[in-house]
Amino acid sequence: MIERCCPYCRKTFHPSKCQPQQVVCSAAECQRQRSTSYRRQKLATDPNYCEACRQSARQWRKQHPDYWKQYRKAHPASGARNRELQKSRDRKQHLQNLANNISASSLRPCPARVWLLGSALHDLANNSSAATQVWVLEALPPTGQAVRPLANNTPLVL
Repeated sequence: MIERCCPYCRKTFHPSKCQPQQVVCSAAECQRQRSTSYRRQKLATDPNYCEACRQSARQWRKQHPDYWKQYRKAHPASGARNRELQKSRDRKQHLQNLANNISASSLRPCPARVWLLGSALHDLANNSSAATQVWVLEALPPTGQAVRPLANNTPLVL
C-alpha cells in the first residue's frame, strides 16, 4: 500500500481502502484543519455557498435575538476586552487618517532635523505632510492608572 505524507502534521500515513485518494491523515486535528481549509476556500470561490452561509447565520440570529445580550451579561470580561480592542482600532484608524493627510500648505518649514517618535509610527508610512515636521505621538495611558510626579515635577503616567 502507498504511503503518503500529511500536509498538516507531516507524518506519513496509509490512505483508507475506501478512500484511496485520501490526502490528509485521520488525526482529528488534521481533519479539522482540512475541513476549515476547504470551507475557507469554498467561501472565497463559491458565491452561492457564501450566500447560503450568510442566510443561515441571519436565520439563527433571528431565532436567537437575545443571544449577545445574555452572552455579555454572563461574560463581562469579554465586553471589557472588546471595548479596549475597539479603542485600539479607533486609535489606529485615527493614525491612518493622519497618515493620509497631505495638507502641507498650512505647515511652516522647520530647519531642525526630523525625528519621528512613538510606538505607532508604522501606521504613518504614507505620510507626506512635510519633510521637516516633527510628529510626536504619545500613547494613551491605560485607564485607571495613577499619574506620579517625577523628581522635576513632570507628571509620569504609570
